[in-house]
Amino acid sequence: MYLRRGCEKQTTYTQPDILILGKALSGGAYPVSAVLANDNIMSVIHPGQHGSTFGGNPVAAEVAIAALEVVKDEDLAQNARKLGNIFRAEMEQLISECDLVTTVRGRGLLNAIIINDSPDSKTAWNLCVAMKENGLLAKPTHGNIIRFAPPLVMTEEQLMECVGIIKKTILAYQK
Repeated sequence: MYLRRGCEKQTTYTQPDILILGKALSGGAYPVSAVLANDNIMSVIHPGQHGSTFGGNPVAAEVAIAALEVVKDEDLAQNARKLGNIFRAEMEQLISECDLVTTVRGRGLLNAIIINDSPDSKTAWNLCVAMKENGLLAKPTHGNIIRFAPPLVMTEEQLMECVGIIKKTILAYQK
């Protein structure tokens, strides 16, 4: 772990030895995955010692590079950070208005709410079905948790439309 010091605040980051990337690495256009590691880890693997079914695919590499350029050029990481903060603030407001949601957690645009019910209950599932009927897809996980994973290209207007659906659905379900 290391500390990054800014002008206004100190933030702690965890720096992994190995990071495995996949799925969105190509923007959904081509199957691409990657393994990123520090020099200490990568120096033990020499050419010919490790392989992969799709490794060394030049088309996949170009697609991934183009997708990563979009992420950088359109500042999608900062957009995810900003919209994630807005989402969590909106869910905190919802928590203050009802007893059905107890917690919101997440980072960037990958977030979850915890439903005030047993992990064995169907409440989170039923809420996800109701949200689907209202125009929003969400995934129940671990019984009483609902996960939200919108695309990085989401706009603030689209986020607020989704927040409206979530609030409407949960407040109607609670009654």
